[in-house]
Amino acid sequence: MIHPRLPRLQTAAWTVLFAALTAGAALAQDIPQPPAAEKIRKELTIHGQTRVDEYYWLNERSNPKVVEYLKAENAYTDAVMKHTDPLQEKLFNEMTGRIQQTDMSVPYFDNGYWYYTRFEAGKDYPVYCRKARTLQSKEEILLDGNKMATGTSYFNIGGLAVSPDNKVIAYGVDTLSRRQYKIYFKNLKTGKNYPEEIPMTAGFAVWADDNKTVFYPAIDESLRLYKIFRHTLGTPAATDVEVFHETDPTFELSLDKSRSKKYIFLVSESTLTTEYRTLDASQPLSEFVVFQPRTRGLEYSVDHLEDKFTILTNDRARNFRLMEADPGRTGKDDWREVIPHRDDVYLTGFDLFADFLVLSETKNGLNQIRVIPSGEKDGYYLEYPDKAYVAYPTPTPEPGTDLLRYGYNSLTTPATVYEFNMKTRQQTILKRQEVAGYRPEDYATERLSAPGYDGTLVPISIVYKKGARDKGPAPLLLYGYGSYGYSTDPGFNIMRISLMDRGFIVALAHIRGGSEMGRAWYEDGKLFKKMNTFTDFISCGEYLVRHGYTCPNRLFAQGGSAGGLLMGAVVNLRPDLFKGVLAGVPFVDVVTTMLDASIPLTTSEYDEWGSPNDAAAYEYMMAYSPYDNVRPKAYPAMLVTTGLHDSQVQYWEPAKWVARLRAMKTDNHPLLLKTNMEAGHGGASGRFRRLRETAYQYAFILDLAGIKD
Repeated sequence: MIHPRLPRLQTAAWTVLFAALTAGAALAQDIPQPPAAEKIRKELTIHGQTRVDEYYWLNERSNPKVVEYLKAENAYTDAVMKHTDPLQEKLFNEMTGRIQQTDMSVPYFDNGYWYYTRFEAGKDYPVYCRKARTLQSKEEILLDGNKMATGTSYFNIGGLAVSPDNKVIAYGVDTLSRRQYKIYFKNLKTGKNYPEEIPMTAGFAVWADDNKTVFYPAIDESLRLYKIFRHTLGTPAATDVEVFHETDPTFELSLDKSRSKKYIFLVSESTLTTEYRTLDASQPLSEFVVFQPRTRGLEYSVDHLEDKFTILTNDRARNFRLMEADPGRTGKDDWREVIPHRDDVYLTGFDLFADFLVLSETKNGLNQIRVIPSGEKDGYYLEYPDKAYVAYPTPTPEPGTDLLRYGYNSLTTPATVYEFNMKTRQQTILKRQEVAGYRPEDYATERLSAPGYDGTLVPISIVYKKGARDKGPAPLLLYGYGSYGYSTDPGFNIMRISLMDRGFIVALAHIRGGSEMGRAWYEDGKLFKKMNTFTDFISCGEYLVRHGYTCPNRLFAQGGSAGGLLMGAVVNLRPDLFKGVLAGVPFVDVVTTMLDASIPLTTSEYDEWGSPNDAAAYEYMMAYSPYDNVRPKAYPAMLVTTGLHDSQVQYWEPAKWVARLRAMKTDNHPLLLKTNMEAGHGGASGRFRRLRETAYQYAFILDLAGIKD
């Protein structure tokens, strides 16, 4: 609904601004005045307290004045950044020059076919292909993203699922960047699509064994995956049958198929609680059966192979343990322990093979892959050449093989796919990311530990080009996330080379709220302990300054989404510590968002942030919510980016935050808001379009660091 009092952009300078920009007259030395969003008083009252939100009106997506304001901010930002155009172009050319333009993924074998994805030179989108039986067979193109994306400003293909008889592929397409996918079906023999289109889905489907029935999750207006439907190939979507409705708004649904391909799993999941249902894939008209009823705080995941269920669970196991169960006796009282809980090892996943069990673990902040042959108790761990790295099993669809594929990279080692023989322990590199002009030996890494405000040691991983520290404090980009238990792994990033080659140190702060140091690391950075996430990041910055890696006038911070919340919190707490900040799609209006159940992700995240409907949670969230804690003081230079169609952090959060900061801050440092009017949470689609955005962001901090080329 449009507000009855349409906001008007204050100041006649806008006419002058747009005329100047149109005429190309905005020069770096003659920057126009920044936008000043109109203030319209909005009172928000709860728990006997009233907040005034003068920029609440910016959430009116259909209001033309909102779009006008966002475009005005873009015009101002581009005017301020105009003098960096040559640097942006140079950065973009460097990044694209490092990419292998004609590239192909490592093929994997599944149900009689080798599947792979390839890219063509100069093109943005992947081409999905397969070959029957051997890699010498004729290529069959399943989907060509470049042709399909023609005429769209945003394009993304969702989950691909081929029918058991290999004749039909189901796939999702999003052309808005709001995770609102349509599912389509393509006949792989004729190359023609079936007539039906299924709207408002999560973009993927799971096939039953009859080759005509699929199950898929539908989304509601808040984009919550709330219903599972059964669809029969060749029939209208309107006739699809609802098989499950998740009525608890704090839960979302997903679907999967077991390793044995015998079962379809329907999963209801919230932040702290899981409930699986199973269906015999050969009986698609049957009912899904509850595996283990939901119990608040009980998390588990399930797979099946060789007539046995394997369960990863936190039942009496903070760092999780592995269990097994027999069909028909799947309640947790009948689970049998396979791998016990360990205080110093976080068990994060497992992969089932006919003759092996493969475990994914985290210890001391690093990934480990453990292989246990059948009949053995302990097995062995894979070894890696770097002190800090990322290692993880990659999909190996055929469970009867002795060959494990795993991905590996480090801060200096490009992405590598290994094939490891679990019997002979011999391994082969199948593919290593080619990076033109890059020499790993020219770069150095370190692993540091910064004492937090409460004495907790917080790991920091850093990487830089050798010699960067020889001339005293260097420009340094400190990255952080610290939410949802997602770890910031010390992995390779091809774009960062452009910073390091210009003397930057890049540091990753492994702060609480992630799971780098185990499940407790996550639990100590959420809900009523969320402040630890922010103070840990500040502690990392202070440590790097104290030990001479950088200085406040050369220290930059970066975070996106929940990491954008981190950016908003730390600039309120320690604005003097940072020279500049990159805040991507930042979740900064915490209290207002978490009070609005109609916004995507709100209800499903009460267990992450708390519900401000509870007075104690409200008070705690108000203490750190970036938007609610903007004060009249000096802030660092900031580039804030968002997408008009963002489904995860709505565009108005960063827009309101920037408007309030601009009205209240006492400094003259740049404050820029850049809204992608055609994209959402992930930014631009296509591998080259994304690089343009990265070049823009890097040019911002390089310019602040006094590096002009």
